[in-house]
Order: sequence, then structure tokens, then C-alpha cells
Amino acid sequence: MSLYLIGDVQGCHEAFSRLLQALDFSPSRDRLFVLGDLVNRGPDNVGVLRRLRDLGDSARCLLGNHDLHLLALHRGLAPLKRGDTVQDVLQASDRDDLMHWLQQQSLAWQQDDCLMVHAGVLPQWSPAQTLALAGEVEAVLRGPQAEEFFQHMYGNQPDQWRDDLQGPDRWRVIVNGLTRLRFCTPEGRMDFMAKEGLGDAPPGYLPWFDVPLRQTRDVRVVFGHWSTLGGLTRADIKCLDTGCVWGGSLTAWALEPHGPGRTVSVPASP
Repeated sequence: MSLYLIGDVQGCHEAFSRLLQALDFSPSRDRLFVLGDLVNRGPDNVGVLRRLRDLGDSARCLLGNHDLHLLALHRGLAPLKRGDTVQDVLQASDRDDLMHWLQQQSLAWQQDDCLMVHAGVLPQWSPAQTLALAGEVEAVLRGPQAEEFFQHMYGNQPDQWRDDLQGPDRWRVIVNGLTRLRFCTPEGRMDFMAKEGLGDAPPGYLPWFDVPLRQTRDVRVVFGHWSTLGGLTRADIKCLDTGCVWGGSLTAWALEPHGPGRTVSVPASP
């Protein structure tokens, strides 16, 4: 069995299909982990969701910021934004089933020594705390408080974690850290304006993975979300968003415990 981690698909169903072919992926033998932003900005969002749903237990997906936005749109709790391309999902005959499936997905996952998130991990969070906090929000998404969650999901405040946060403020910081984080201060105060490469950090801020003594430094953190990193790979981190929706490539990493793994990419266009 092979374990493949795949970066932001964002509705690029045709490239996703070519990547699975390049991997010789078999749902009866192999397993996929897709690291969030399954949808939006690309041309065939409903195709991506149907493909992943139909893979059943052979595919596990994380929720990215665009996926949560789609869930809010489906509930009528957010307006379409400029550049959104998820109307094909919202108009699909099976949209309710697809949204139910999407809402069951995870915000973080650990496999062997690899911690997977969509965007990042605040420096104060250990791997165990990251998974526990993700689990808190996952339970809210699947329970009676889901409506309240989506009503209060958007926003940049609070911009720093505190253990005593409660309710929507607590959920929002967890979600922003896991699905939107790029830069933060050593104390974990998040910035959401800078979206370019490593040199774009505001004064006093660092890429979240460069904060000294972050609590996840002893595991490999694999994430997407940040296409301008150009697939940055280090011993302790790997970014799998290589900008397929922007004309780059779609990338998979074959996970090998304690090993370098194997990276496979296909171009956005054949």
C-alpha cells in the first residue's frame, strides 16, 4: 500500500485525474490524503468532490478555507466572493449529499511522524494539541452548533490563541490557524494580509514554521495553502501547494515514514 499526500486541487479535476494516473493510484490498494482547498477558483469543483467522495475510505481530505467557505455558501450564510467558481457545486442535483460528505472531513491528521494541516500550526500548539483543537471544531461542524459556527466563522479577531477562549472566538482562532496562517509573531499573533513569499513578512513577523522553538518542530508538518513558496521542502516541513489553479502544477508526495518520500507533479495543462 502506498500513501499519497496531495496539495490544493481547487477544482482542477482534469489535472487531478492525470496525477492519479501518474501515481498509478489504486483505491483498492493505496490511500490518498488531500490537504484542503479541494474546491474554488478552478473549473470543475463538482467533479473533484464527486471523485473524492466516491473513493470512500481510500481518500481522507482536510478542510481548507475555500472548502469551509463553500459550506457557508451552501447554508446561505455567506455571499459569493469575486473569483469564486463553486456555482457548479451549489447548482448540482447532489449538492446536499456532497456538502454532507464535505462537512465530515478533518481539519488536521497525523500519520506516522507526519502532521497534516491545510495552512499552518500556531507555534504554541503541540502536535497533540493541534489534533485536539481540530477535533473540537470538527465536532462543532458535525453537530447542532454548525449553524452558529458558520455565522461567526469569518473575521481576523482574535488574532492570537489563548487557552481561555470560548465559543465562536475559540473556533475562529483554531480555523484561522489551521486554514489561513502564513505569518505570525513568535508569540503567535497572526497576520492575514501578507500572501506572497517568505520575503513578504511584515516587521516582527515570521513564516509560522520559522518561529524558534515552535512546538511542532519534532514532527514533519505537511501543508498546502501557500503556492508562492514554490513547493518548499525541508527536513521538518513540506509545502504541497504548487499553484495548479494558477497555471503551475499539482503535486503529490508518497509518504515514507522517516524517509524522504517521492514527489510526483503534473502540469496544470497537459
